[in-house]
Amino acid sequence: MPTILRIGAFRFFFYANEGQEPAHIHVQSDNRLAKFWLRPVNLASSIGFNAKELNELLGLVREHEALFLEAWNDFFNIKR
Repeated sequence: MPTILRIGAFRFFFYANEGQEPAHIHVQSDNRLAKFWLRPVNLASSIGFNAKELNELLGLVREHEALFLEAWNDFFNIKR
């Protein structure tokens, strides 16, 4: 489960067994969890985050989209 980035209380990661899915990133803070697709950036699911937090997370995922895609492609050995 590679952690790609930490910003404040948010940890951005993906699971090592998810390479068959489209590129995405999970965000965890305490017992809250969200999943964002990366192409295009869009909320896939969320447990425990409120609307304000999800908007903040959406902005952070958009801001770091290139980093997340690069980490995904490198980890799963996807040719660009």
